[in-house]
Amino acid sequence: MDAIRSILDIFLHLDDHLHGLIDSWGPWTYVLLFAIIFCETGLVVMPFLPGDSLLFAAGAMAALYPDSLNITVMLPLLIVAAILGDTVNYAIGRWIGPRAFRINAWFLKHEHLEKTQAFYERHGGKTIVLARFVPIIRTFAPFVAGVGRMNYPQFLYYNVLGGIVWVVLCTMFGYFFGNVPVIKQNFELVVVGIVLMSVLPVAWEWWANRRRAGH
Repeated sequence: MDAIRSILDIFLHLDDHLHGLIDSWGPWTYVLLFAIIFCETGLVVMPFLPGDSLLFAAGAMAALYPDSLNITVMLPLLIVAAILGDTVNYAIGRWIGPRAFRINAWFLKHEHLEKTQAFYERHGGKTIVLARFVPIIRTFAPFVAGVGRMNYPQFLYYNVLGGIVWVVLCTMFGYFFGNVPVIKQNFELVVVGIVLMSVLPVAWEWWANRRRAGH
């Protein structure tokens, strides 16, 4: 229970924790941010890591402490992390293949695979872009694309496009608005709002499927 509270505290107060990391780690903060974004997008066992909210907080910190976090350095670095992460995840999915759906362990839940598969079937290749903004599905989308042996040049196109759009939008939103007093004073509510907005597509998809099934 204490561990869950600690995780929630880090998640809801990313700005404070990131500020502390900048003070302690200095330039190594870039490496940590790169590692978190890479792991969340590249390792199917880590869908719980913060993505959207971390980018938002990093953008806000870059605006507040430009000497410590330079936005012109951070943006391309995190874009590379996001693209490289999806590439590795795709390769792992392609290597494991269809037998992934026969594995049901804590690190590879059937329900996550099935939700991502349904999302993929509905949106096709655009899933790689759209999934960037949806927690959990963001981590599983490139993996499922690899399992389904999606054409790699097509995957690469959507991967690069999605990585750029996701990182730039989330980070720059934090950069320009993260230090507005009302947002700064209610940062935890903003984080919750970002998560809710991110899961809206999944909730809508679930509701639409239930409605179609009812008819």
